Amino acid sequence: MTSRKGGFSAGVLVALMVGAGCGGAVAQSTDRLIAITDAVIFDGTGKEPYRGNVIVRDGRIENVGQNIPVPAGAKVIRAEGRAVLPGFFDVHTHWSPGGQPGTLPQIATAYITSGVTTVNDFHQAPEAFEPRRDWLKQIKGPHVNFVARMSTPGGHGADWADRNTTKWVATAQSARREVQALQPYRPDHIKAFADGWRYGNLPEETSMNLETLGALVDEAHKQGQRVLSHTVTVDRGKLAAQAGVDVIAHSLQDRPVDDETVALMRKAGTFYAPTLAIYEPTPGGDRIVPDLTEPVSRQRYRKWDYARQNLRVLYQAGVPIAVGTDAGIGGAKHGTSTLREMELMVDAGLPPAAALIAGTANSAKALGVIADRGTIEAGKRADLVVVTGAPWQNIGDVRNIHQVVIDGELVIDPRVKLPKANSETALAAVPAVQLIDDFERTDDRSALNTLRLADMDGGVERSTVVTNRVPRATGGSALSIAVQMSLKESPEGGVLIPLSRGSVRPVDARPYAGVRLEFRGEGPYQVVINTLKGEWTAELEGRPDWTEVRVPFSAFKPTPTRRSETQEWRGNDLVEVGVLVRRTAGATAWAEVDNLGFY
Repeated sequence: MTSRKGGFSAGVLVALMVGAGCGGAVAQSTDRLIAITDAVIFDGTGKEPYRGNVIVRDGRIENVGQNIPVPAGAKVIRAEGRAVLPGFFDVHTHWSPGGQPGTLPQIATAYITSGVTTVNDFHQAPEAFEPRRDWLKQIKGPHVNFVARMSTPGGHGADWADRNTTKWVATAQSARREVQALQPYRPDHIKAFADGWRYGNLPEETSMNLETLGALVDEAHKQGQRVLSHTVTVDRGKLAAQAGVDVIAHSLQDRPVDDETVALMRKAGTFYAPTLAIYEPTPGGDRIVPDLTEPVSRQRYRKWDYARQNLRVLYQAGVPIAVGTDAGIGGAKHGTSTLREMELMVDAGLPPAAALIAGTANSAKALGVIADRGTIEAGKRADLVVVTGAPWQNIGDVRNIHQVVIDGELVIDPRVKLPKANSETALAAVPAVQLIDDFERTDDRSALNTLRLADMDGGVERSTVVTNRVPRATGGSALSIAVQMSLKESPEGGVLIPLSRGSVRPVDARPYAGVRLEFRGEGPYQVVINTLKGEWTAELEGRPDWTEVRVPFSAFKPTPTRRSETQEWRGNDLVEVGVLVRRTAGATAWAEVDNLGFY
């Protein structure tokens, strides 16, 4: 499957090369034969830039070099002395609704207009992989690798997601079992939230031990998948290297790296993607004088200095550097943050050419696809960026994007208009089905064949939600919900049922009047509807005996703590329906639900 760090076996590599075009970029180019002429070619191999032509046939580079003749019938793209580089990579992004922009087509457009042709998306639940892959086929976008998430109980990544969204592992056995359980979803790679130290002086959350992380890495490699780790401290960087992690996807920033760390990373062949763009104290390089008497600001700048210093030391020691940004989190914007990351690498001490190689060939090596793309060489996938200037001399020239080619197709050009689908904010809604769930299936799936989700408050000390199918005296089954409230203010717990697989495609419930369910419990509850624009809730009073409840849509109000973008009920953008219970800290609650649907 994989050698220790040498890449994939021939069979796995062929599968990667065949499947690599399915994430957004069109695998079958409409321009079968293209010649990019009179270009200054930075091929990503380490050669000096040179003047020449690039010939692309059927989505791949047929020939490249000086004095290469232009084949008859080729569509000619005259570079006129502009630079041609391999398409850029970003190995650490979050295609999240909270990003800027926040919807899949807009995010895809932001990346390709910045010359980014391959990305890793760390944000999706495995259930969403396939529907989002299908969505990407309908638009022009980069190649998107969907990365499954694994953390420890009480760890980062598990602090806001249920076990169907982020796998929780604490032993070597559970790590292997959960990697295997992910395989039906065809994850491209695995992200391990291995370090509980995030923002402060001390660990806020749990961390993954060496045995668990090592087993996770070994099992992922057997499946042909790379492992990228959330690792932000020097000691945990050593552990990541010992475990065989392929990419450390954050800066080591608690202190200077030592010789042992460097040696371990070099021995393991671990790549380093420092995500400086998410840590930059003044995004965009704004000249703001910090108040270093303020503790939070002082800590932030201290970590920033360590991040820059450690990148420089690791680069000089020969640790391979890749480009990742954490875009979609905080203020890191999609697309432009990738370009900013390369600028910040140069600011930290890397030569411009090294930053470009980090964003192309090195990132391709980190993901195991260097045989397919990442350099401009014959046989490689034709993912290319044409820029005005010489970014190997002035890294800021990467922002002067003139044209972008993906899979041999010219997707960004002053004369090319992106398809309408790239400007849509969501998939078209499908009609809502009356029955959402009768809880008769035995595989944790709803009547809609969607995977039920536990819903609870966030953080380390979280409410515990246990659901189970239980028999009804009248026949059939219902869903039992038991919640142990966390010891915090406003704890909550419940269950959500996606109305489409992965909650990706919305449904139109306007033909119906509201939500119907059979219910029993004690005390106040809430019926929850999640929409593309936010969360809406309606009050429900539980009774010990079974009662049929009908909640009209007019009773639903925007949740104050999760405020909707609009105060107007639309009814045509529903993604999830569920039941939620809120009690005092430490309290317990129960409920039973059956025959949930619309009326």
